[in-house]
Amino acid sequence: MSKNYEIERKFLIKMPNILTLTENNDCKKIYISQTYLKNHTRIRVLKSKEKTKYIKTKKIKVSDLTRIEYESEITKEEYEELLALADTKRQTINKTRYKYPYKNKVFEIDIFDFWDDRAVVEIEIQSENEEFVLPPFLEIIKEVTHNPEYRNFAIAKKIPKEKI
Repeated sequence: MSKNYEIERKFLIKMPNILTLTENNDCKKIYISQTYLKNHTRIRVLKSKEKTKYIKTKKIKVSDLTRIEYESEITKEEYEELLALADTKRQTINKTRYKYPYKNKVFEIDIFDFWDDRAVVEIEIQSENEEFVLPPFLEIIKEVTHNPEYRNFAIAKKIPKEKI
C-alpha cells in the first residue's frame, strides 16, 4: 500500500459541456463507483476504455487542503469481499470523471449521476499556496475546498441540494 500526500483544491461548477471535454483527445474518461466501508476506508471500481481497476484507499486529514492517502490496487475478489463491510448509512457514489489536461495540470471534472446542473472539479497541487489557472470554459459557482459537505465521504451520506 503506497503512502502519498494529496494536496488539492475543489470547486463547484456549472455542468460543463461534455462535448468540450471529449473534443480534447488528451482528456481521459473514467467511470467510478465508490463505496465507503464502516472503517472510513473507500473502495472503488474504475472503468476506462483500456481496463477495469479495483482500488482501496484510506485518507487521513492533515488540513482542509492536505491529506495523507494510503492506496492500493486490489483484486475483483477482494473488492467483492470488502463490499460486505459497506457503511449502510452511506450510498455508493457513481460518477464519470474527465481528466482534463490544461496548462501542465490535470483537472478532474466529476459528473455525478444525481446532479444535472452542476459538477465538481478538483486540482492536485504541489503545495497549499501553488498558483494555477482553471480551464476558461469552466463556470465556477464557488470554491468548496473548505466545505466538508462537498467531500465525497459526506456526499455519500447527504447530497448537497442548495440552489445555484
